[in-house]
Amino acid sequence: MSDPTVICFGEILWDIFPDREVIGGAPLNVALRLHSYGVDVAIISRIGSDAYGLDAMASIQETGMSTQLIQTDDTLETGKVEITLDTTGGASYQINQPVAWDAIKLNSTAVGQVRRAPFFVFGTLAVRGSYNIVTLRELLEVAQTKIFDVNLRAPHYNTSMVYELMQIADFIKLNDEELVELCADLGCNEKEHTARIQWLLKTTNTEGICVTMGEEGAMLFFEGELFQQKGIKVSVVDTVGAGDSFLATLIYELFLNNTPPKLALQRACVVGGLVASKKGANCQIDEQEIVRMLAQSK
Repeated sequence: MSDPTVICFGEILWDIFPDREVIGGAPLNVALRLHSYGVDVAIISRIGSDAYGLDAMASIQETGMSTQLIQTDDTLETGKVEITLDTTGGASYQINQPVAWDAIKLNSTAVGQVRRAPFFVFGTLAVRGSYNIVTLRELLEVAQTKIFDVNLRAPHYNTSMVYELMQIADFIKLNDEELVELCADLGCNEKEHTARIQWLLKTTNTEGICVTMGEEGAMLFFEGELFQQKGIKVSVVDTVGAGDSFLATLIYELFLNNTPPKLALQRACVVGGLVASKKGANCQIDEQEIVRMLAQSK
């Protein structure tokens, strides 16, 4: 079995909508989208030995993605989150705890795989408890390129931990609301997004930052240049997982495909928009849809 090119760390959970239940969790959504692009990817996570855990494992195995780094817990249940959508497709979340992914154990297999993988993706939700903080810190010690996906879900984070992880990361992705909140909490007085990004780059000493802005598009600071992409106009069905597919596409294009940053950002915005226009974080997206939307977005 070959070593993964990308390893994601964090939650596997079930998104419980009023009318359906869907496998999800930001790190898993990123991993599954990368897998759909043909990337050798794995996720370090933990599920329960309950029915939801069995179904989660079966769902992931059905895609053909590796499950070698997914652990099973005999005590804690598989994670679930109740999702409510407003009239615009925006989502609110009620996340249960403690659950299996709050207790991801460090083992030699995971350490070895992370050490050899060129890219390691991690987020904020999985470190809401002290157990995973210890595990993640150990993995970050051996990781190569470290990509931090900021997902602030109150009350499941604290600014000091987010700031610590930002300082460790090589690349940070967050949305505009998170940018404003974190900059204010960290003492930044800048009023424009461009200035906030530059302040955060200097303060955290990270190499690149991408900020998504919903219908307004996205901004990317990478290799000393600022790139901007206007919003992609779609009829929003639900926004769950759109940012995850955005990040997966950006990683694929920017880091794995060596796509020029401006085009990489454009493709990421297009895929994020397409996911928001459909049901489910891991809905199918084909290249023809992307090409059509790219032509419309120019």
